[in-house]
Amino acid sequence: MTELYLFRNDLRLDDNPGLLAHARADELVCVYCWPSAPAWCNLKGLGAQRERFLIESLQALHDELQSMGQGLLVLRTDPRVAIVQLVERLSISRVGSSAVPGHYEEQQLCGVLDKLRVPLLVHQGNTLFEEHQLPFARGNLPRHFTPFRQQLETLSVNTPLPAPRQLPPPPKGLSFPLQPASKTIPHPAFPMRGGGSEGQRRLRHWMFERRRVTDYKQTRNYLDGLEGSSVLSPWLANGALSVRRVAQQLFAFEETDLKNESTRWLYQELLWREFFHWRAMDDGPSLFRASGIIGKKQLRTFEARDFARWCKGDTDCALVNALMRQLVATGWMSNRGRQIAASYLVNEFNHDWRYGAAFFEKHLIDYDVGSNYGNWQYIAGVGTDPRGGRHFNQQEQAERYDPDGLFTAKWDGYQPKQPRYINDAADWPLDAPGG
Repeated sequence: MTELYLFRNDLRLDDNPGLLAHARADELVCVYCWPSAPAWCNLKGLGAQRERFLIESLQALHDELQSMGQGLLVLRTDPRVAIVQLVERLSISRVGSSAVPGHYEEQQLCGVLDKLRVPLLVHQGNTLFEEHQLPFARGNLPRHFTPFRQQLETLSVNTPLPAPRQLPPPPKGLSFPLQPASKTIPHPAFPMRGGGSEGQRRLRHWMFERRRVTDYKQTRNYLDGLEGSSVLSPWLANGALSVRRVAQQLFAFEETDLKNESTRWLYQELLWREFFHWRAMDDGPSLFRASGIIGKKQLRTFEARDFARWCKGDTDCALVNALMRQLVATGWMSNRGRQIAASYLVNEFNHDWRYGAAFFEKHLIDYDVGSNYGNWQYIAGVGTDPRGGRHFNQQEQAERYDPDGLFTAKWDGYQPKQPRYINDAADWPLDAPGG
């Protein structure tokens, strides 16, 4: 029996239920298909830092597999084509993959299933709980986080599964072409590398060596988050780090060291991630509609120049400029920063929130479809916020989170003000020749 496992957002050996389910095959083909979503909101492809982090994560996984006589076949072909071709060429008898949210991702997997003549098994994704553990039926999830949290925070998280001790060999003659290294290097302000071992190292360093989890509630809103935030989200997003492993380590810390409001707050953040995951699984295409999951129509506009200024960090708000420049340079932005930048685009520029979500999708190294689009809907007032959206006072946010302007200055946020419009009422350029 030759089987195939399609890695998606589970780029690890540790606590990987899907991979373990195929560990008894005679031969195994491990595959990853490069993200190839169609252009969306005038944006396409991955930003430099997100691409770099993904390449490093794939290389790290390949190295781990190679140490067990295996390897990772990375293909730049749509899985609806690549997997079907491999199944036919290698006489594969069974295919497996992990569950991930996202309408396009679901279409891809359904497209594979439609063309296969062999079983396709979809295993648990990178979640705290399996579907059967949820205290509510799929399709009937709470719309708001608080009732979701209240029903899940008392549940026990299953013990993470160990990494496989051995794996079946690949079919004879199957080669693993060397993947080109990224030309981008990590920014010195955010020197995070991809791969499961790097995620485990960050977890140990932040939680046990520095014990920063003990004051997490007080520091989590720092705009430069290496010391304040856990910064585990990049590895959680592509699955190089198991969320159940993080929870297990947190519980161990609470048992042997200290349990306080901050450690509980970190677990609440893991539940927020869980909430957006299951909501995205249920919400389907409505996660990407302008009216959101509640079907609330809003009068929005799109002014290309305003959007370009927001993307580049060249608005009239210095803190927003600094945040956007930090994002493009490093691939990361704090949770508080994301709220501030999103509120500015939605409320000050009155733009369709999906353009901002698409820009974040392009650049964030911790991009997660449920958390990203769910949070943007939350800010825009078309999602799960019971207050109907958030409009931040930009001056108050700057005074509270960057009172001395050090973060803003560091990221070159102070830019000359520009005229609000460069066209007249008839949409003629003001500097037209002969005007």
